[in-house]
Amino acid sequence: MNGTIHLTDSAAALAQTALTAAYTDAKNRSGATLIAGPGELGGLTLSPGVYASASTMNLPVGAVLTLDAEGDANAVWIFQMGSTLTIGDGSQVKLINEVINPFDGGQVKNIFWQVGDSASLGLNSYFAGNILALTSITLTTGATLYGRALARNGSVSIDTNIVTRP
Repeated sequence: MNGTIHLTDSAAALAQTALTAAYTDAKNRSGATLIAGPGELGGLTLSPGVYASASTMNLPVGAVLTLDAEGDANAVWIFQMGSTLTIGDGSQVKLINEVINPFDGGQVKNIFWQVGDSASLGLNSYFAGNILALTSITLTTGATLYGRALARNGSVSIDTNIVTRP
């Protein structure tokens, strides 16, 4: 990285256009499985697919969401939520049965969280996937993100985090 910050130049415009296209594509995917309640993800093991909640999705404090790639190198997960994504303190989104190491760019690049408003990753949480938020994203102290945090209309706030881009 050359240390250049692109706020209003052509690189920023291209990035915003690409983010808008990805956000719209994820939002418009059909055939979603509805997540019960207010989008409660704790304790679930999910196969590749599209999952939706009209309002929020959340992972309570200390809970685990397991994404099972089922040995498919092209496994894709898309999570659609109308408003917020809240990942509780110490919670984990983890992958199993992936064909290639997700930390080398495997399935993590194929996990998309389309957030209708804002996302928050709790204290010392562990999260896998690419957050595409309409408004803002906050990674609290010690949160680890294997993926990307991209906000369309607001900011991405970080505080002593580990972020690894696939």
